[in-house]
Amino acid sequence: MKPLVPLGTLGLSCLPILFSGCSEADDHFVPWRFAHVADIQVGSPRSFRFAPAWNENWRTARGQIIALEPEFLLVGGDLSRDGSIHGFELEAIKADLDSLPFPCHVIPGNMDTGNKHADRQGARGDRDDLLLNVTSEQLEQFSSVFGPLWWSFVQKNLRVSAFCDMIVGSGLPEEAQLWEWLGAQKKAVPAAHHIWMMHYPLFVDRPDEGNWDIADSNHYLDWYFTIDEPGRSRLLQLFIDTRTDRVITGHVHCRKDHHAHGIAFDLAPATCFAQWQDRWPDGDPTLGFYLYTVYSDYIEKTFVPLEKVSSRPGYGPGGHPKPAERDYSRAWEKEGD
Repeated sequence: MKPLVPLGTLGLSCLPILFSGCSEADDHFVPWRFAHVADIQVGSPRSFRFAPAWNENWRTARGQIIALEPEFLLVGGDLSRDGSIHGFELEAIKADLDSLPFPCHVIPGNMDTGNKHADRQGARGDRDDLLLNVTSEQLEQFSSVFGPLWWSFVQKNLRVSAFCDMIVGSGLPEEAQLWEWLGAQKKAVPAAHHIWMMHYPLFVDRPDEGNWDIADSNHYLDWYFTIDEPGRSRLLQLFIDTRTDRVITGHVHCRKDHHAHGIAFDLAPATCFAQWQDRWPDGDPTLGFYLYTVYSDYIEKTFVPLEKVSSRPGYGPGGHPKPAERDYSRAWEKEGD
């Protein structure tokens, strides 16, 4: 293995490190790296909306990640802008990721499969929360392209586990299958370190916060960005029982660190666009990705900002537009062109 290039020579800034349960370092252990990126939202000019700047930002991040030579890449959801609607967007980003010079491990985000479950319409009049619920058909579409919706593997001294968390609380048939698999992970062979990857953050401020009210306009986004109880407590206990070092999440498009129960909760940055930076006084909306260096007794997290951010204009509405607002006549490319 090549010696690691000192991060300072690459213009990167190291964030606080988290120590695992190991008592001392192994002087003969060779540190290694992996990268994590989320919310790239690569779209298509065949859609009713297209943001070419986001595609260009992904190409920038992609080049930077390749240059860092990680052993693998984790993609924490929202690979596509409208993959939950257009399967061809999922197929396109799958081909892109498959061409990387290292393995890529993926979970879906809500833009790829539909949102977390809502049992009623929320406070936002510009979207239909019930229509946006994740469905079995959308899950099948994603898994037909990318494979299993949950998985775990061991690389050297690290176990990585991940799952599609939009299923939690959905009542879909896939949810019972997910909980069965999650329970089985408590018996998995442990490694020196264990990280979990989800798309939604487990909580906004602290694990014991109550469920946010979807109908409260002041807290709609708190509801939209987190996991509801009782699923949240079940997942937290799972992380504790599986000796988790870190839980890495996306969805928020704002970098923020939480710590609870000896676990680091890394809210990852996006590469497409920033949002919700005013939710916390220390939230950082800078676009980029994470690079993790794994040592024998700790994991070091480094934030890598994008070298350049595109401002190229596109077309179409943002957010979660209702079907009537999806005007395909504006598409830059038509089916069959």
